[in-house]
Amino acid sequence: VAHCKEFFFCGQEPFVADEYIERLAWRTPGGGSRGGEAFDPKRLLEEFVNHIQELQVMDERIQRKVEKLEQQCQKEAKEFAKKVQELQKSNQVAFQHFQELDEHISYVATKVCHLGDQLEGVNTPRQRAVEAQKLMKYFNEFLDGELKSDVFTNSEKIKEAADIIQKLHLIAQELPFDSLMGFCCYPLSSPGKYHDLECQLIQEFTSAQRRGEISRMREVAAVLLHFKGYSHCVDVYIKQCQEGAFLRNDVFEDAAILCQRVNKQVGEIFSNPETVLAKLIQNIFEVKLQSYVKDQLEEHRKSDAEQYLKNLYDLYTRTTNLSSKLMEFNLGTDKQTFLSKLIKAIFISYLENYIEVEIGYLKSRSAMILQRYYDSKNHQKRSIGTGGIQDLKERLRQRTNLPLGPSIDTHGETFLSQEVVVNLLQETKQAFERCHRLSDPSDLPKNAFRIFSMLVEFLCTEHIDYALETGLAGIPSSDSKNANLYFLDVVHQANTIFHLFDKQFNDHLMPLISSSPKLSECLQKKKDIIEQMEVKLDMGIDTLNCMIGQMKHILAAEQKKTDFKPEDENNVLIQYTNACVKVCGYVRKQVEKIRNSMDGKNVDTVLMEFGVRFHRLIYEHLQQYSYSCMGGMLAICDVAEYRKCAKDFKIALVLQLFDTLHALCNLLVVAPDNLKQVCSGEQLANLDKNILHSFVQLRVDYRSARLARHFS
Repeated sequence: VAHCKEFFFCGQEPFVADEYIERLAWRTPGGGSRGGEAFDPKRLLEEFVNHIQELQVMDERIQRKVEKLEQQCQKEAKEFAKKVQELQKSNQVAFQHFQELDEHISYVATKVCHLGDQLEGVNTPRQRAVEAQKLMKYFNEFLDGELKSDVFTNSEKIKEAADIIQKLHLIAQELPFDSLMGFCCYPLSSPGKYHDLECQLIQEFTSAQRRGEISRMREVAAVLLHFKGYSHCVDVYIKQCQEGAFLRNDVFEDAAILCQRVNKQVGEIFSNPETVLAKLIQNIFEVKLQSYVKDQLEEHRKSDAEQYLKNLYDLYTRTTNLSSKLMEFNLGTDKQTFLSKLIKAIFISYLENYIEVEIGYLKSRSAMILQRYYDSKNHQKRSIGTGGIQDLKERLRQRTNLPLGPSIDTHGETFLSQEVVVNLLQETKQAFERCHRLSDPSDLPKNAFRIFSMLVEFLCTEHIDYALETGLAGIPSSDSKNANLYFLDVVHQANTIFHLFDKQFNDHLMPLISSSPKLSECLQKKKDIIEQMEVKLDMGIDTLNCMIGQMKHILAAEQKKTDFKPEDENNVLIQYTNACVKVCGYVRKQVEKIRNSMDGKNVDTVLMEFGVRFHRLIYEHLQQYSYSCMGGMLAICDVAEYRKCAKDFKIALVLQLFDTLHALCNLLVVAPDNLKQVCSGEQLANLDKNILHSFVQLRVDYRSARLARHFS
């Protein structure tokens, strides 16, 4: 059995029956598990039977042991339960004792409290009687006129003396004067003694402040808190704080430094530091700042509007900046409203009519800038045409005379100045900045619009519009020789200036009106200005007539009839005519000038119109000559050069017109037998037959029967 027990419990792993049988068979001789041994089933069966018997014996022993342990466990459980019951009974007894003790303690505490109330009821009248006795003693000293008590004679006990006199003063004031007691107490109720002590305390506070004794100042301020002269103590403190604080030229910086210093100190002295600090700030604003602002502004208010506005803007800005710094301090519940009222009290008389001063100054300053410019040019401004956009459009449609009358000579002057524009925009920019700072929020959009209107009047109307009108009047007639076309220079400068105007509109005006009904009004005004200027630029299309006129003069002067019908057909050495060279050079200059003078769609519009007129001129010019075979080749070379020039326009229509003209010129040199084929080509097939015929007629051999027969 011992061997079986050892074999059964040999492993620490969980019991597995298959492994157990396998181990048993392996250990049995003849079990067949060992190598080289013959299998003996009888021997193995005998071993299994013996082993089963051993297991049965071992099972019986273990079962008996388990039963014994169960009986022992049940016995111990009963004993433990009995012990727990006994402990519960003991706990209940202890809890009852605790409740009795708690009730007894509560009873004793109630008795103690009652006894304390009784003692207090007895002690309080006693203390009052003692205090009354002391007051009566001090009262007798006042009646006798001899203050012998140490509390009155010792200067270090001024706090106790102040408390006594304060009480006697209140008692004396409650007694009627017509009674005997009231008459006797009159010395105490009269201001004399009370105020003498107040003055003494304030003097002590002042001396302590000069010595820098914060603790003594706090003690005296605490005593004075119950006296009527407490506010005078605060006033003295504020006055002495400012002594020597405003010695520099920058009163705003001095004020900020003073308030920072006092803010750190006032909480250690007074029980209501926010009230004292607020009173100091109010005193600084109402006395120092208001006086300083008045001195700075009244000096220039009527004599120098520019300096007045600059000073007003600067002073208001510095005051609001100071207010922002003071917002960091504790000044009570609504410090924002408190500081705003102080600022308003200083500047209200100056802000009420600010915009009128601003507009008046801007108007006079802008007029002076313009007049100074025209005086430097020795130019007397002419009256320009008036009228709305519809009137301008009607003038454009009818091509009526320009408002300045007959053509005038501007001597190449555009009457536009970058310096003038920069000065006007700078003045307006400063006006917008002042308007933003100084205007009431409800009046800001309206005031900004008035400033914008002044800019429109002097920059757009009096300067740009006047220059355009003058430029229009200076456009020479189409038959003028060697005419200088300065209108494009005017357009170029006006375009540049308007971009600057538009930038200021977006950068400085829009933020001021973006959320108000004035926005649509300003946008409409700007739109009207743009449309009015575009109409006048369209009226300047007469400049193109002058260009074409100049080109006509070049062609008339340089083109010779012999160019296209040379005397010696075999001795032509040029690739294109001199007239073509000069016209192409002139056109390229004008195209470049147009591109530099305009932008956007205006460039393409003007170049298209110029290109169409250029084509018509060359077409009509070629119709004036007769062409030999060699002359026709030279004409084709000229048109090819004109076509190269037309490419600079970068307008598809213009290039197409010159391509067609080049194809038409081929009719001047093509063999008679090929005329019909050429006329039916892609570029000429859609043209009117009369146009084709007109070009064929320009050939010197047109009257030959053969050519006429082939073209018929």
